[in-house]
Amino acid sequence: MPQPPVISLTDCADPNALARQSARIAALLGATPSILPLAGPDPEGAAALTLLDLLRATGLTGGPTHPLVVLVNIAPRDGHWPNGAPFCWFRHGGHLVISTLNHRVLAPLTAHLGVTEVQVTDVREVLEAAAGQWAELTAAEVEEIARTQFRSLWYVPLLARWLVDGHPVPARPLALPAPAAHPDSEADAVRVAVVDNFGNCKLDRPATALPGYAGSAVLSVHSRREERAVQVRCYDRLPDVPLGEPGITTGSSGVGFAELVVRGGSAADLFGLREGDRLCHLTS
Repeated sequence: MPQPPVISLTDCADPNALARQSARIAALLGATPSILPLAGPDPEGAAALTLLDLLRATGLTGGPTHPLVVLVNIAPRDGHWPNGAPFCWFRHGGHLVISTLNHRVLAPLTAHLGVTEVQVTDVREVLEAAAGQWAELTAAEVEEIARTQFRSLWYVPLLARWLVDGHPVPARPLALPAPAAHPDSEADAVRVAVVDNFGNCKLDRPATALPGYAGSAVLSVHSRREERAVQVRCYDRLPDVPLGEPGITTGSSGVGFAELVVRGGSAADLFGLREGDRLCHLTS
C-alpha cells in the first residue's frame, strides 16, 4: 500500500543532519520526506505557526484527504529534562503528528484547532516494548538508541513507522493547557513568528487579537532600527496598503493571523525585525 507523505520541521538543520534524517525516514517509511529546516533565531515560534499552517492547509478540499505524517523536532532548551524533552504524538484530521513536548509549539493547535490531548512516550519503554513484540532490536541496540541525545534521528522515525503500522506503542495521555480565557494583550507579548521571503513579518496571533486593532485603526509599532515608535495603519488586505507604506493586515497564516508589511518593500528591513522579536510598543 502507498506510504504517507512525511513532512519534518527541525532545528537540526545543517546539510549533514538533513541528509541523515532524509535517508533514515525514507528507509523506514518508504517516502522521501520534505524536511523544513528552522534555523532562525526563534525556531519555537516559527515551528508553532508553521505546524498550525501545515494542518490548516489540509482543509478546504471539498472532500477527504490523504493522511500525512508530520514530525516536529523543536526541543525547548531549558535544561529541564535529563536527555531532552520527551516526544509525543496525536492525530488530527487523519494526520499523524509526532513532536517534542513543547507547549509553545503546540499551544496554537489547542487554541485554533481544538487539539486538547497528546500521547507522551518514553523512549526506553517504547523500544523495549517493540523489541519484545514486533521489532528485531537487540538489547544493545535498544540501549544505544535509548541513551543517544540524537533522538530525532534514531527514535522518531522508528516511532512514526510503528504508529503508521498500528503497533500498540505505549504512551501516557497528557492534557494540553487550555488557552487563556483572556489572551494577554500586553504590548510586549506580540512576537514576530515568521519573516517570509518578502520581508513580511507574520505575527503570532490573529489580527483581531491585537490591542486596538479594528478596521482602519492606527497602531504604534516600535521600530528596532530607529528605536522609536512608528504609527502604522491597519488594513484588511495587503492590496489595500498604499504602495511603499507600512501596514498591519490580515495575512495568509494561522486563522486570520496579522502581518506587519510594507507594500512593495520589506517590513523586516524597515523596522529592523527578525523572528522572535517582540513588537514592544504595539499599542493603539
